[in-house]
Amino acid sequence: MNKIINLVADIGGTNIRLALSDKKNNLTNIETYQCTKFKNLFEVISQYLTEHKIQNRSINACLAIACPIDNDLISMTNLPWKFSQKDLKQQLNLNSLTLINDFTAIAMAIPFLSNDQKVQIGSGESTPSKAISVCGPGTGLGVATLIPVDNKWHCLGGEGGHMDFAPVDTLEIKILHYLQGVKNRVSYEQLLSGYGLEQIYQALIVLDSYPTKRNAAVDKLTAAQISARAVANSCSTCYQALSLFCRVLGSFAGNLALMANSLGGVYIAGGIVPKFIEFIQQSDFRSRFEAKGRLTPLTQQSPTYVITEKQPGLLGASAYLNQFNCC
Repeated sequence: MNKIINLVADIGGTNIRLALSDKKNNLTNIETYQCTKFKNLFEVISQYLTEHKIQNRSINACLAIACPIDNDLISMTNLPWKFSQKDLKQQLNLNSLTLINDFTAIAMAIPFLSNDQKVQIGSGESTPSKAISVCGPGTGLGVATLIPVDNKWHCLGGEGGHMDFAPVDTLEIKILHYLQGVKNRVSYEQLLSGYGLEQIYQALIVLDSYPTKRNAAVDKLTAAQISARAVANSCSTCYQALSLFCRVLGSFAGNLALMANSLGGVYIAGGIVPKFIEFIQQSDFRSRFEAKGRLTPLTQQSPTYVITEKQPGLLGASAYLNQFNCC
């Protein structure tokens, strides 16, 4: 009898990452493909199976994908790929096929992270078998909650990144007023994303909070440029923008801890924050996370981490597959 192979994938708008995993969520044979070089998802997965000579094996697959997965017909948000889940399973001759949201996969990876795959920010100690929250500033602001039920982790997805932004201090109130002048509605995602960091920076220039000479080149700095100059402390406005980003992120993460009673911890995912871990450690992120009035003892107890694992989507897809499809 052929041994069943676990195939996992993390599918974004630019790249698709594929790997094999075992029952302990160890990942092997990791490959990255550029989506634009393939006509459809079947083509790229079929190539992977052929390259690794497993196209005729019994395979359980879990694909983490950056688009809605509620219906059989999948239409990718950032790619011209459309496919039927049932047809894809049949075409690839899979034993089982499971699709999950890409942020669900990241959340599912969290209970399996080692200390080498995360960095703690500030104090706090995780309480076993308690809820875990995760948010991911990146292109947008993903949010999810993990809850333990019957010795299994279940992910509650949602659109928490689109909650109304709540300013805490005078400068944040001014930035809210500025953004209200250019946006119909201001959510946390309008600040806590790559685009959000750029908007914070531009707001500071317009508000003339700091003596920076305004010109087109300065106004058009990207999020990567802003964070790099802030870390190097070579631009006072960039430094202030990233500092404010960290403070707002701390307040938002603390709100998540309150909503879910996240004594298991609050984790920061996404591609932005891991690039300036030392900066956020020295920022007011943790003090703003804890500053919740009468509920401060709860947030003081809840630890906060930045995920540094390079392949959280693949790890989470493996964890999901092993937990819910162990045939």
